[in-house]
Amino acid sequence: MNEMTTAGTRAPESPLALHRPGPARVQDYLLGGKDNYSCDRRLAHRILEVLPQAAEAARAARAFLAGSVRLLAERGVRQFVDLGCGLPRDDNLHQMAARHIAGTRVVYVDRDPLVIAHARALLIDDGNIAALRADVRDPDAVLGSPEVRRLIDPSEPVALVLSSVLHFLPGAADIVAGLAASAAPGSALVVSHLTADFAPGATAEAARRYREASGVPLYPRRGADVARLLGPFRPLPPGVVPLTGPAPGDPLLYGAVGVR
Repeated sequence: MNEMTTAGTRAPESPLALHRPGPARVQDYLLGGKDNYSCDRRLAHRILEVLPQAAEAARAARAFLAGSVRLLAERGVRQFVDLGCGLPRDDNLHQMAARHIAGTRVVYVDRDPLVIAHARALLIDDGNIAALRADVRDPDAVLGSPEVRRLIDPSEPVALVLSSVLHFLPGAADIVAGLAASAAPGSALVVSHLTADFAPGATAEAARRYREASGVPLYPRRGADVARLLGPFRPLPPGVVPLTGPAPGDPLLYGAVGVR
């Protein structure tokens, strides 16, 4: 687990725990990626045993992210902070945004050193993209980091992206509040979040398996709780919605975009 101390000061590096599944690598496997290990694949298959729609849900979250980025770019948002960004994909946030608005600036943030190593190797192709190893649970350290201070103008709107992240965090509302504290008017929050509203028994069993194998707890939340997580961000229509794909199965995620 990575922690940030004071702004711009990283705690000593800790060895990668590759013998245990990692959230970013499990997600990578569910999305059809190759940056994962046997322990990640075993856990993903155990989840798919009880939630066969889990891979479809992961793809639905990516589709929701792409649509949200387009919506915000068309509203004039040029700055994005992708918090808990996960491993790079074929189509990443800065590419999604650049299709709809020029001059975008993106900071990718993750506490997993493997994620950041991949991001720095594959995503940083110009001066308007940065990758920051930091913990979203310390909003002050994230926002005060050299990477964010260099690229993100606090006087302009910024989109804070928390795609499939907050369901790992017990104090999610406080984290959002800390991130939002200095966000300029017109800023936005993009959230996708695990829920047990539609498949409570199977989701609870999947969360148990996830925690048992990885040591990482999951906190599925109800739709009303996800709405409250938006805090000062007013939800754009259609509000907090279940994320579904073309394959049948109960939704596993809610998505919402809020604007300040």
